[in-house]
Amino acid sequence: MPAGSLTSAEQAALDVTIRAAEQECRAEISVFVGPIEGHDPRAFATSLHNTLVLPKRSILVMVDPTLRAVEVVTGGDIRRHLTDTEAALAIAEMTSSFGEGDLAGGLTRGIRLLAEHARA
Repeated sequence: MPAGSLTSAEQAALDVTIRAAEQECRAEISVFVGPIEGHDPRAFATSLHNTLVLPKRSILVMVDPTLRAVEVVTGGDIRRHLTDTEAALAIAEMTSSFGEGDLAGGLTRGIRLLAEHARA
């Protein structure tokens, strides 16, 4: 399995985590894991976020394992409840796990933290 990829079982478990997190915070949560296009991870993540059905009510987590880049982009409605500091804490939690080789666990912990902080 290539570094930075999820098994089908990990993907299924992550889907369950995302659905539970969405119910908790009433936001749409999307995750992108893979190589970005271009050289600016933030710009790439923002462009992905802007293509979502409800970007104002969405959280996008973008991870490029090759570049070791992690970005969290939130819509305007979400930013009222989820601060940049709280998003940075979730990123720190994720990157700590990623550094130990645990992509799925890091995503799971990060998504749960984001949902906890984004609750209205």
